[in-house]
Amino acid sequence: MGLLKVKADEVEVFAIARNIDEFPALVDDLNRELSGRWAPMALKSSEAAIKGGVGTDLEIAIVAVSAEDEVDLPSAVKVVQTARDHGLKVLLVAKDVSPTALHQLLRVGADDFAPYPLPDGALNSAITKMRATYREPTAENKTGNDRKRNGIVIPVYAVAGGVGASTFAVNMAWELALLTKKTDKRVCLLDFNFQFGSVSTYLDLPRREAIYELISDPTAMDHHTMSQALTSYKTRLAVLTAPMDALPLDIIAPEDIAKMIEIAQASYDFVVIDMPQALVHWFDQVLKMSETFFAVMEVDMRSAQNCLRFLRALKSEDLPYDKVQFALNRAPGFTDLNGKARAKRLAESLGVEINIMLPDGGKSVASACDEGSPLAESAPKNPLRREFKSISQTIFDAVVAEKAAVAQ
Repeated sequence: MGLLKVKADEVEVFAIARNIDEFPALVDDLNRELSGRWAPMALKSSEAAIKGGVGTDLEIAIVAVSAEDEVDLPSAVKVVQTARDHGLKVLLVAKDVSPTALHQLLRVGADDFAPYPLPDGALNSAITKMRATYREPTAENKTGNDRKRNGIVIPVYAVAGGVGASTFAVNMAWELALLTKKTDKRVCLLDFNFQFGSVSTYLDLPRREAIYELISDPTAMDHHTMSQALTSYKTRLAVLTAPMDALPLDIIAPEDIAKMIEIAQASYDFVVIDMPQALVHWFDQVLKMSETFFAVMEVDMRSAQNCLRFLRALKSEDLPYDKVQFALNRAPGFTDLNGKARAKRLAESLGVEINIMLPDGGKSVASACDEGSPLAESAPKNPLRREFKSISQTIFDAVVAEKAAVAQ
């Protein structure tokens, strides 16, 4: 069994097997999905490795068993129990295993099961589901991986159509996900434009039937149904895409939107929401639960008029509009004095402060969206990408500093 060249504190997944070479398709899937953030582990030495991995990035143990392991099934059972007791989620991969042995392994605490070879997308789906599932820690064993989180909610709203709010939400979420790589923090992106949301397009992700089931039956909504609806972008960013079909924006009630956000907050540290442009009846619920609310606009009359209506609506309903941060997309450059003067007049006429200036990223932005890839992947040196990275770094640092202060 050849060990991968990875640092111990960067490993997120252990693939535990008597002989990993018996599972070449699993190795290929792990290399594709986790690209160096996993390590193979022999069954006999895995218990000590699991105990030593507590407090690092280690989150999941994949226990691969075959028919040959049934002669010493207690060893595999002990590994599953050890992983469970130390806060790890356990995915059981079984190759020609009898139903009796499979039942015994699942009964002792495996979180999910997959046959070998895994169907296409099964590993990605299983990892996303396990990361989204919150397990209440026992009093005698609390680890950093199974703690209940209290994620901050960051909605992104388009003042007018086509101003780049979805691009903002997708790229900010991915930049936050990149920043969490060496931490235990997690990021999810929720597309609340239930009619024509484009998050799935911008990340080249499939839309799942489970999303409609989640939205249409809110009484059954819990961590399990939420995790079933989530998909994953490169196993780092959990995503709730828009449904397959256009649905009425009032299909879900404000209290159910609040419940959905609370479930996401319990499992993720950063909850980015791509909002619909329409001011729906649950809009105020999202605004009240948000930490910072980004409103994206441009320097044109359309944005100015819509922004004025937006502000009037917030003030008439006595909503916390002080949470709103205005972001000006395709902002004038440093030498564009006329454009800067127009932006200044726009802010003064609306009585707001434009906090964020997003530069024009050019054709590469549209190309990245069409290709289903964030700018960090397709155009890392693009000026707009650098601004997204700076915004995400500011949010990330603020959260880390706040939680450090609370801990003291």
